[in-house]
Amino acid sequence: MTTWTPVCALTALDPERGVAALVDGTQVALFLLDDGRVLGVDNHDPFSGANVISRGIVGTRGDTVTVTSPMHKQVWSLESGECLDAAGKEPQDLRSYPVEVRDGVVQVAVS
Repeated sequence: MTTWTPVCALTALDPERGVAALVDGTQVALFLLDDGRVLGVDNHDPFSGANVISRGIVGTRGDTVTVTSPMHKQVWSLESGECLDAAGKEPQDLRSYPVEVRDGVVQVAVS
């Protein structure tokens, strides 16, 4: 069974900017996209060890929405968490999280 945790109002998010949220003890980076979707991935950068993914740069690779680490410039898919560019290192994926917006409230499932 999926347990949804309310995180914030949708209006608290800015398009194409990330925010970090602590959800059931897990740091999640949330991103509101220009198309209205909200996506969530680990906030922990596996390459630097810092919790900085929410401060990453949102972009695209083809049709894939991406986030680039502000630390060492690795690139991940925001939809799947797949590492698309490991910047010369062994690829490490981010965990992605289900996100829903219900009645204007962003909710995340971590379990």
